[in-house]
Amino acid sequence: MAQNVPPQDTIARGGGQDGKFIYDRWMGSQGVPVHRGYFIEDLRTIEVGPWAERECNAAFVQLQGMEGVAEARVTEIPGGGTVPPMKFALDEVIYTVAGNGICTVWADGVSKHSFEFGPRSLFLIPRGAYRQFSNARGDQALRMLHNNYLPVAMSLEPDPDFYFNNPYAHPELLTPREDELYAVAKRAPSMGRGATWYGNFFTDMAGWDDLVPHRQRGGGGHVVDVSFPNSQMGGHMSVFPPGTYKKGHRHGPGRVIVIPGGEGYSIMWPEGGEKVIAPWHEASMFTPPDRWFHQHFNVSVAPARYLALAPLPQFSGHSEQVDDRARDQIEYTREESWVKEMFTEELAKHGLKNLMPDEIYTNPDYKWGYGASEEQGAVLGVASGDR
Repeated sequence: MAQNVPPQDTIARGGGQDGKFIYDRWMGSQGVPVHRGYFIEDLRTIEVGPWAERECNAAFVQLQGMEGVAEARVTEIPGGGTVPPMKFALDEVIYTVAGNGICTVWADGVSKHSFEFGPRSLFLIPRGAYRQFSNARGDQALRMLHNNYLPVAMSLEPDPDFYFNNPYAHPELLTPREDELYAVAKRAPSMGRGATWYGNFFTDMAGWDDLVPHRQRGGGGHVVDVSFPNSQMGGHMSVFPPGTYKKGHRHGPGRVIVIPGGEGYSIMWPEGGEKVIAPWHEASMFTPPDRWFHQHFNVSVAPARYLALAPLPQFSGHSEQVDDRARDQIEYTREESWVKEMFTEELAKHGLKNLMPDEIYTNPDYKWGYGASEEQGAVLGVASGDR
């Protein structure tokens, strides 16, 4: 019976018995490198290859935990170069791995709008918009990390032409007030869990200091939630002090985590399973697989930052019952002793000391010291989900 199935239907059904998603087949047909595993130590140096269709160098990054959920793609434009314009049917978030660029966006019936961006900038190109990227410098390459939900979409409609240069447009997404289009994001205290900044342009995530306390995740850290206009895409950035580490926690798949600053490592593991150590510094990337615990450690002399670009809300992966959510976070009092011991040893290699208070390992009600003027900050378990 399978011998009589038309080729188009074979593609729509998955095209075989090897378990690959439709998106995986398309990705593999593009002729550029695909990087897999659990982490990428440096997005600035991973191998890229010529992508003839886009007239740039590129590579896909598909780590464990991203399959079928989220796309991560690196594009590289040489000094002084410009790539052809392209129209894409889905929202797409871009993070600047290295270099300086100029992006021009427009839609049918909407004038072109150009803006400049630099290292560690974060911005959204709305669905249905044309975009064209140029390298603003002649002496170095521009590298960008693209994040979108194409793997999910292609499971519904497998034809790539549906997503690339489709004539359907959303001009209304590029016609806000002029001062709002790619202006710097603004605080939105009434949104989400009380830590949200709303807009489509964040200038430099390494220097973004408009943060609020993240009391429930430990480590004396702070956080900013990122919300883009008219989009389900978003994420958050957590910042925590030198010599400290966060509580272990878990959630669903597909979070693309990139490091804007600091040095450290993360431990990832399935419940009862072996541990994976992901070392990181600026431009590192990793993705915790579905429902794997993970824990972040700062072994640098400066605050560490990790930017987590979120998957679709239905992949949050948190326990359905509030009473069960304690199982999604490991309190310091329930932590295995080797975690602290390993952290102390890693700090010593850098000539640093463990600054975690001893009381956190015995007192489940320990309160981290924040400034008297600081607000309550992010609250786990409210509208934007636990992070």
